[in-house]
Amino acid sequence: MDARQLSKRLEEVASFVPDGARLADIGSDHAYLPAYLALNGKIAFAVAGEVVKGPFENAQHEIKKEGLEAKVKARLANGLAAIEANDQIDTVTICGMGGPLICEILESGKEKLANHPLLILQPNVGEENVRVFLQKNGYWIEDERILEEDGHTYEIIVGRYHGEKQPLTKEELMFGPFLMRNQSPVFVRKWQKEIEKINKVLSQLQKANQVPVEKKRELETEIKRIEGVING
Repeated sequence: MDARQLSKRLEEVASFVPDGARLADIGSDHAYLPAYLALNGKIAFAVAGEVVKGPFENAQHEIKKEGLEAKVKARLANGLAAIEANDQIDTVTICGMGGPLICEILESGKEKLANHPLLILQPNVGEENVRVFLQKNGYWIEDERILEEDGHTYEIIVGRYHGEKQPLTKEELMFGPFLMRNQSPVFVRKWQKEIEKINKVLSQLQKANQVPVEKKRELETEIKRIEGVING
């Protein structure tokens, strides 16, 4: 993978970036995503933010290799601190980390979201955390994708600012409003695997000398909830 050939996951993320966007890609690693978008004439400008020195240097190297120094800037900074006021960022991508960490980055850099950029977020786990954050902060989920790559399942959540709370049910926060409506084979597989995992935990609990009744009930409820969604 490089700036000319993205992974399936990043290609999907790239497809949501609006034409002519001024992008901040946070946790950019090799800057593959912004460099790819710049090479394809999709964006006006990008910041590739990286908090770790090694990945930051990788990003610098990729940008230089592709001759994109005028359009893509690598910055060594923590989270949204990579964004400067005169960048006029209107789109933020954060990919390939846990949902709680994505929320932490957005929360601690909130002042950088004052002009309410489009948020394209790809959590590896803890997707529900991301949806709850968006809802609390006046963002509406306007699209979602789920895909499999190299044995992993990834979800992409696109949030646009509305200024008021999106009315989402508990189910929609957990499963994703678009994903549960579309019920793709990948979505169904993901949640069937989740049921298998919970069943394993349940059978372990049964072997305990004293079966924790409350925990058992909780897990059984969880299975019913998942089955209710995937069996419609």
